[in-house]
Amino acid sequence: MDPIKQSSSELVFTVRRHKAELIAPAKPTPRETKFLSDIDDQEGLRFQIPVINFYRNDSHSSNHDPVKVIKKAIAETLVFYYPFAGRLREGNGRKLMVDCTGEGVMFVEADADVTLEEFGDELQPPFPCLEELLYDVPGSAGVLNCPLLLIQVTRLRCGGFIFALRLNHTMSDAAGLVQFMTAVGEMARGASVPSTLPVWCRELLNARNPPQVTCTHHEYDEVPDTKGTIIPLDDMVHKSFFFGPSEVSALRRFVPPHLRKCSTFELLTSVLWRCRTISLKPDSEEEVRVLCIVNARSKFNPPLPNGFYGNAFAFPVAVTTAAKLCNNPLGYALELVKKAKSDVTEEYMKSVADLMVTKGRPHFTVVRTYLVSDVTRAGFGEVDFGWGKAVYGGPAKGGVGAIPGVASFYIPFRNKNGENGIVVPICLPAFAMEIFLKELDGMLKGDDPLVSTNYAIIKPAL
Repeated sequence: MDPIKQSSSELVFTVRRHKAELIAPAKPTPRETKFLSDIDDQEGLRFQIPVINFYRNDSHSSNHDPVKVIKKAIAETLVFYYPFAGRLREGNGRKLMVDCTGEGVMFVEADADVTLEEFGDELQPPFPCLEELLYDVPGSAGVLNCPLLLIQVTRLRCGGFIFALRLNHTMSDAAGLVQFMTAVGEMARGASVPSTLPVWCRELLNARNPPQVTCTHHEYDEVPDTKGTIIPLDDMVHKSFFFGPSEVSALRRFVPPHLRKCSTFELLTSVLWRCRTISLKPDSEEEVRVLCIVNARSKFNPPLPNGFYGNAFAFPVAVTTAAKLCNNPLGYALELVKKAKSDVTEEYMKSVADLMVTKGRPHFTVVRTYLVSDVTRAGFGEVDFGWGKAVYGGPAKGGVGAIPGVASFYIPFRNKNGENGIVVPICLPAFAMEIFLKELDGMLKGDDPLVSTNYAIIKPAL
């Protein structure tokens, strides 16, 4: 079974947009300043993250206009989530704060001359005409003094619609964003109060006084890009890969007995990190990294309050040399990934916050780095505005962030055969994507990767 899906990018359609407008809270909200946490305002989160949900026409709701319903629901939800209607300012020490001005979030109403069916029977990134479905309103994409959310609702010819959203990542992580989207869905379906009330409490993730970095944080190492190995932005190829039960079991054949209990996330991360490193051909002695996003909400004692919608995750890292990663069996990478994930504790999170304050809020390392984020349980696809659950819900593309090409998401997906699995969008230069395809295909067919021809790429230094 072929896990590789070519996108339906040959699909071209016209989107007619109305002028962008601001949606303010439906009632007056407090005018105050709210500080972000020392986890929120790190450099690596100062960017906009795109999300997209596709909805079918629903016979019960066919006499309702999704644009009107969702606009009203956003205004009502912003009464509770009023910081989203404000604007970010920067203070001393690059500290970010929300000026709760009540100005509102950016909203775009649109119509597209296309049906949901025309997108194909397997909706997954990269999506055709994404820049038309999530229009970058000029002047709206800055981190400071700009709307914190941009939402576009596009009606489709079939009566379905697309809900696309762009979030200033310093405000929320995936769990926090889904909490907000769920609240909009509840209000759209007639609720007067969200079932989960938002909790700010960002001070719970602030640095200690005095700050004391107690853990090792190689994810923030300053690595000079001596070989120009940050991925070039031109000639990038986007592809999505499907891993269902048969693909996962094929890859599990490479797992040594003592690691059999590894999770699917750990397995896929090890495989993709290794294949990707081989494809990019770094020098054998150069360090390569994989950063795993780990939700730390449950690591706190007591846990972070229900309703907390700030960023509450860490980027624990596995580091090794390119030669060791590619010339060892898969179990080597797998042990590194498992160890990295287990590093995240309450103390680790406090140590990250302290590092942010003492080091000037650095960006995580991007040189020879691969970042993976598992959103299979985030719940994007569960969001219901009154038209049922999304046909697809989740990240709009791979490779997002300040450095495109570094990040991949693990997205829940059901293929046309009804199999549940995970879709992973990958973004690589064209030359590397060819090698990546061969490597991954070989592993799925059961070839021993250590005798595969591509391993000759990485030779030990003489």
